[in-house]
Amino acid sequence: MSQNNFDDSGAQPFISHLIELRNRILRSVLCVLIVFLGLAPFANEVYSLLAGPLLQHMPKNSTMIAIDVASPFFTPFKLALVLAVFISVPFILYQFWAFVAPGLYKRERRMILPLLVASTLLFYLGVAFAYFVVFPLVFGFLTTAAPEGVAVMTDIAKYLDFVLALFFAFGVCFEVPIFTILLVWTGVVTPAGLADKRPYVIVGAFIVGAVLTPPDAISQTLLAVPMWMLFELGLLCSRLFAPKSDDAEMELSLGKIERQEDQ
Repeated sequence: MSQNNFDDSGAQPFISHLIELRNRILRSVLCVLIVFLGLAPFANEVYSLLAGPLLQHMPKNSTMIAIDVASPFFTPFKLALVLAVFISVPFILYQFWAFVAPGLYKRERRMILPLLVASTLLFYLGVAFAYFVVFPLVFGFLTTAAPEGVAVMTDIAKYLDFVLALFFAFGVCFEVPIFTILLVWTGVVTPAGLADKRPYVIVGAFIVGAVLTPPDAISQTLLAVPMWMLFELGLLCSRLFAPKSDDAEMELSLGKIERQEDQ
């Protein structure tokens, strides 16, 4: 009888966690759906705004085309759905934070929450940087690089896939400070060790810039230099998150006390 009671008591928290996880996932999906329904009537206008950097550099009397029959209808709605997810990211991250926060130490909560907020803002910053700075340079180069006799007319679906890939790439690249802080916080490296690897980081930033941008020095530098600066920012902030070996036992003791208080 006591064994059955133990099994029931162990199963109840697990089931309650599953129910809470389901509810938070449903709230996130509902948020995305509401935002999508609000954007759907303006899907064509949103796509025109996204295509602006390319249309400004296309030759006269040249337009974008739709190869597939259903592309003119589905492509703007695909963009609206992606944009709905993009806008809903803060709410989705809040649901994630509310689910995992009760199982964290108080010190961990104080450190992870700012990282979540900062990572979201940096991703948005990377996307904005790609749209306002990189796109004009990229499309200005690509539209003038076509061989003579080749008309530049981009398919709307192909263009959407291209810019979404660039948005994601630049958003991830702007997460360099967060990656740096996490490496130091978990003890994988030390701030001094990262500082010693600065030359390799600079070279790596220019290699990433060469891969993600057209083969011209200006656009490569516009990506590589911000990545380098973001690395320096992450290196500076990581000193606040570096674990102190002298206080390791104290940290462990405080963690046990906090765990007992949370229970």
